[in-house]
Amino acid sequence: MAVALPLVISVAVLAYAWPAARVAPRDLPVGIVGTSAASQGVVEGLAHGRPGAFDFRLYPDVASARTAVRERDVYGAFAVTPGSLTVLESTAASPTVAQLLDATGTQLAARASAAAARAAAAREGAARDSSAHAKPAHGKAPHAESARAGSASGGSGKDGKDGKDGKDGAEKPAPVEVRTVDVVRISADDPRGAVFSSSLLPMTICSIVIALVVALALRLRPVVRALTLVVVSAAAALGVYLVAQGWLGALPHDPLATWAALALTILAISATTAGMITLVGSGGLGPCAALMVFVGNPFSGSTSAPELLPTAVREIGQWLPPGAGASLVRGTAYFDGNGSAGHVAVLALWSVLGLAAVLFGHHTYPLARRPVPGEGATAGPDGPAAGTAAPRQPSSAEDGSSAPVRAGTHAHARHAAGA
Repeated sequence: MAVALPLVISVAVLAYAWPAARVAPRDLPVGIVGTSAASQGVVEGLAHGRPGAFDFRLYPDVASARTAVRERDVYGAFAVTPGSLTVLESTAASPTVAQLLDATGTQLAARASAAAARAAAAREGAARDSSAHAKPAHGKAPHAESARAGSASGGSGKDGKDGKDGKDGAEKPAPVEVRTVDVVRISADDPRGAVFSSSLLPMTICSIVIALVVALALRLRPVVRALTLVVVSAAAALGVYLVAQGWLGALPHDPLATWAALALTILAISATTAGMITLVGSGGLGPCAALMVFVGNPFSGSTSAPELLPTAVREIGQWLPPGAGASLVRGTAYFDGNGSAGHVAVLALWSVLGLAAVLFGHHTYPLARRPVPGEGATAGPDGPAAGTAAPRQPSSAEDGSSAPVRAGTHAHARHAAGA
């Protein structure tokens, strides 16, 4: 046990630290507005700069892209127009992804400005080359014509440029302006999503405690245990909602659906744990608790986004109750339940399997076959306890054999036995 404990601690630390250290976009769904050359340039720039980081979705206009963000089809979108770049984002979907899209938009604008400057310089060079190779009029030297043209324009404007670029009189291209639009804004009381993400771990631990208490209530019938899990999960979810929204303001929209999402999450964790205890005894508590706490929580992506985690971690996390529950609560609290059907199915599956184990697996639960202390009387050293009948011994007449005479038997009984 002493040797295994450091290994368990190391694995637990690894489960939490490894996904956090590998946060990066992987097939992150983002939209691109329009099919112009500038939009195609954005796609090519992102694809070459970060291969495999983004999953591009094309939309005909900004309104379609905004609708896709609200329906959780994409985390954001880039809309490119001449001289400007609009970044559509959603801090409610993930503050971390919103910051990533802001930084990406700034980089794209810088690249577009640099590309425009290079194109302008190329045009200027081509114009100079064409003027240098042009034949001079009336046999005069080319440098005389250019010198005369330069002196004609030298007095117009400050430094002889008149808003032009110094020596050749070319106009500088304006830098590309970046504009950010937060389509679905996170609550002002929880701007970084800290309340939402930090509440998942204690909620998971409390769900396991609920399962342990209900599963070890041996006097309760299986049906009563299952009903108790449902009722307690709903009550615990109400308490979580009152704290997270009523006090901290982190779950601002659709209170009934958000409360139901919290209740279903707690029920999925507690019913699964109670079902494991019912099936295999107290030995089922450890593996189930480790699965929910040390795998389900760090793999959930609640602190960033599932698409920012390694692919295998993301897939595992969204199939476990903590990950599915975090995504469902985010969807009900901010997105009117859009994109939540899969998460509801995952939580419902875990809940049904756990409740079925509680209902029909109680016959294999070892503690259920043990006598409950205080229910039966125990025999003392001199015989059966008071109020209980002594076992009847068969007589010699009934079994046809002579019973041995025990020491301490009454004298009349010994005489009758010897007769």
